[in-house]
Amino acid sequence: MDEKSRVPSNRPWDPVGYSRAIRVGDTIEVAGTTSMLPDGTVLHPGDMYKQARECLRIVVEAITQLGGSVESVVRTRMFLTDITRWEEAGKAHREVFGEVLPVSSMLEVSQFLNPGFLIEVEARAIVL
Repeated sequence: MDEKSRVPSNRPWDPVGYSRAIRVGDTIEVAGTTSMLPDGTVLHPGDMYKQARECLRIVVEAITQLGGSVESVVRTRMFLTDITRWEEAGKAHREVFGEVLPVSSMLEVSQFLNPGFLIEVEARAIVL
């Protein structure tokens, strides 16, 4: 089995036992990522676009820490509390991944751990 490398989330719920991202072999998986500071403060309350940009920034940063890049991303999943605001999230996604064109899903969920979160993003990257 390949050795695992991890990036911690450095967020208030770390005690539940998870990592922001993990790399095994050439595959990097990034956990659901929200727009939040390490102390738990929600960034950009009410602003779907800015929250999406922050989520994507954190996702790409974690992938980079594990030896990948934005070009390594092959899949994203975006979970929104209001699917009617998909264009705002899509705009942020296009700005980050417009040339990469990973496969992507956008789904509506009823809520997140903090009601201030509007979006959560997961990703998978393959480092060749």
